[in-house]
Amino acid sequence: MSANQIKRTLGIGSYKTAWYLCHRIRAAMKEADQPMLDGTVEMDETYVGGKLHGSQRKPGFGDNTKQIVIGIRQRDGDLRFFHATDVKQGTVAKYIRENISEDVDVLVTDEHPVYPYAIAEAGVAQGKHKRIQHKAKIYVQGEVHTNTVENAFSLLKRGIIGTWHRISAKHLAAYLTEMEFRFNRRKNPNLFIDTLRHMVTAPVLTFEKLTA
Repeated sequence: MSANQIKRTLGIGSYKTAWYLCHRIRAAMKEADQPMLDGTVEMDETYVGGKLHGSQRKPGFGDNTKQIVIGIRQRDGDLRFFHATDVKQGTVAKYIRENISEDVDVLVTDEHPVYPYAIAEAGVAQGKHKRIQHKAKIYVQGEVHTNTVENAFSLLKRGIIGTWHRISAKHLAAYLTEMEFRFNRRKNPNLFIDTLRHMVTAPVLTFEKLTA
């Protein structure tokens, strides 16, 4: 739900109070301990924040205001989203090193030139890296594809357009946390109770910290 919908549903007088409540729930959804991903893992990047106009350069450079989201998903397993500052070798290598096991069976990406260098820097064997050639209009080659992480991206963008309507770059990471939490528990019949349990045990997010 958007903060405005929460405001109407709960009869809260102030939008600011409803917005703060929503962010406290999102903060409680943040996972403190996440296991390394293994098996077959897909990695890709997407961009959110409106359309390109005129002479704007690529996201992550110059006057471009689109925000970079890196997604990592284990096949039949968990999803991770990150609000990244760029898609440079060191940045991508850091996300690989912190989230993907060196013993991963297969790491699938598209043909973005940064991936082979970032994967090598992160210590994953190059023989485990498989690439799908989207520019050649090849989207599936046997088990080699990035369709499941791209599916998660499409859910994220539908959430932005259809539910939240507008989000700021400053708080993008919080919305990614919510989407990640809900996605990883989409088959859990106790999702609501699980969310309440996190809210009870999580540290309190103060309004001062949220708006700093």
